[in-house]
Amino acid sequence: MIFPEHCKHVGHAFTKPCDDKVYFLSRWLLRDTPGGHEVLEVTLDQTKKDMMQTILSSRVLAQENEVYHYPEKVNIHNRTLLVELALDTGHRCTIFTGHDEHQTFVLDPDLSVFLRIHVYDVSPPRPSLSSCIRELENAGLFGDLSVKFCHHIRDITEVHADVYPCRAAGFERTLDADFMQGGEQVAGCLTASQFYTECYGTDFRLINICPLECVREEPFITRCCRKEREGIGSWNGQSGTVVHWGADPVKIYEAVRGMVTRWRSQ
Repeated sequence: MIFPEHCKHVGHAFTKPCDDKVYFLSRWLLRDTPGGHEVLEVTLDQTKKDMMQTILSSRVLAQENEVYHYPEKVNIHNRTLLVELALDTGHRCTIFTGHDEHQTFVLDPDLSVFLRIHVYDVSPPRPSLSSCIRELENAGLFGDLSVKFCHHIRDITEVHADVYPCRAAGFERTLDADFMQGGEQVAGCLTASQFYTECYGTDFRLINICPLECVREEPFITRCCRKEREGIGSWNGQSGTVVHWGADPVKIYEAVRGMVTRWRSQ
């Protein structure tokens, strides 16, 4: 797969204001033809420091019948999305235009080279970790990492319990608002177990719904309300990272980047 790391290395060749010279940062050219576009790789004469440089050699990477120009503008920093869209077109090469009119392309798209990160979360209420990662990804903040997120969200409503953690999730009987009688099946976690024991004793059965309990693949990111579990480590024999239950977008962003750096360094 060829996917330029930055749009500044991609030039659009449709006029020749400087004859056959091109911008000094250009490594690939999108050239207009009567039948569409073709994509060229160019080698420049960089012996001079001119802004416009002479092409020493060029080769066609994709001909016009192999190239598709995606019709809608996209966030060209969301690299995972662009590879997915390129795969869907069925063409060897797809040209994309950003909201700021910058252009890039994906040639021979291949998601297998991307690191798959497994996101474990629960709902209801809103799966805040999973949702935040999707928003950060859509904004292009993970574009340079070449990662693909695989979301695993457990639906707590499918858990058959007498009591659930809190009213925020919309359940009728919850630990944070109701008095316990004893003997309940409680959908919760270590914190819920500690709370019940301190307030009512040990006559209950815990159904553990902590996202950490769902971890089956690595590398992973999940959230937990126990501060002592935060950071990079392992769970169920799998490596990954844990953020606090109410982590803000900056913390989540930093956790993903830190975990990816550690994973690749190993």
